[in-house]
Amino acid sequence: MLTLEWLAELADRNLPALQARVAEFTIQGRHFGFNSRPSVMGVINLSPDSWYRESVVLSIDAAIERAHVLQAQGAALVDIGAESTLAHAERVDADAQNSRLLPLLQSLAQRGPIVSVETYQPAVAEACLAAGAGVINLTGCGDAAKIYPLVAERDAAIIICFVQGKNARAVEDFDLGKDPVGVMYDYFARATEQATRAGVSKIFIDPGLGFYYKNLNDGAVRVRHQMSMFLNTFRLRTLGFPTCHALPHAFEFFQEEVRCAEPFFAVLAALGKTDLYRTHEVPRTRAVLETLGVF
Repeated sequence: MLTLEWLAELADRNLPALQARVAEFTIQGRHFGFNSRPSVMGVINLSPDSWYRESVVLSIDAAIERAHVLQAQGAALVDIGAESTLAHAERVDADAQNSRLLPLLQSLAQRGPIVSVETYQPAVAEACLAAGAGVINLTGCGDAAKIYPLVAERDAAIIICFVQGKNARAVEDFDLGKDPVGVMYDYFARATEQATRAGVSKIFIDPGLGFYYKNLNDGAVRVRHQMSMFLNTFRLRTLGFPTCHALPHAFEFFQEEVRCAEPFFAVLAALGKTDLYRTHEVPRTRAVLETLGVF
C-alpha cells in the first residue's frame, strides 16, 4: 500500500538522486528545460493492431488532424508508430512501415508538432529522420549501434527504451528478483555511453513500462511493478539524462474506465520526477499535471 511514510523513507534513502539534475536540450528549435518543467508527448498509431483504439488512425488526413489536435491540447511532441508492440500483432517490415510513416512526416514537416518515430529498424529510422523526424523512440537494442549514428548525423534526439531482448517484439522474461532500478541503471549506463560515443547528444531514457513481458501477464504483479518503478524513477536521474515514461493502462483494474488509467499513473510518474510523459490521453494527463503543480 502506498503511504506517506513509504514515500518519505524512499526519499530519505536516496537524497542525492532526488536532488540530481538532468540534461536539457533543444529539439528542432524548441528548448526543453526539464529541471523546471516536464513535457507531454501524444500518440498516433498508424497500426490497426494497436490496443488503444482512441489513438489509432486509418488515413493520413486523420493522422494530420490528430497531430494538430494533440498539439493544441498541449503535446510538445507526438509519437507515431506503424507497428504495434503487442506480442500477437502483425509484423510490419521496414518498407511497409515507411509507406505509412513518411507521408505523415512530410505533411507535418512544414507545420506541426515535433515528431517522434517509434521503431527498432535502422531503415525506418534513416528514412524518417531524412523526412523530418526530430526524435527516434528506440524500442530495441539489437540494431542500436546502427541507429545512433543516424540520429547524431541529423542532430536529432533519441529515446532509449529498456528492453530485455532484441526488441519490443522479442522480449524476454523480466527478472523481478532483483532491484529493477539497479538493473535498468546498468543497462542505461551502457546504452547512453554507446550513444554518446556515436555522437548523440540529446538522450532520453525510458524504463519500458508499456512493454508486455511474458512473466508479467498477471495484472496485479505488472501494476505493482509499474507503480514501484514510477516512484523510483528519480533514482535514474544520477545518470544525467531526462526520463520518458509511457503511461500504461491497467485494464484489469480500470475496465470500462480504462481511459482514466494513464492520468492515475501520471500522478505516480510525477512523484518520481518524470521529464517526458508519453500518453494517449493528453488533455486528461495535462490536467492532472497542472493540478499537481508540475506545469
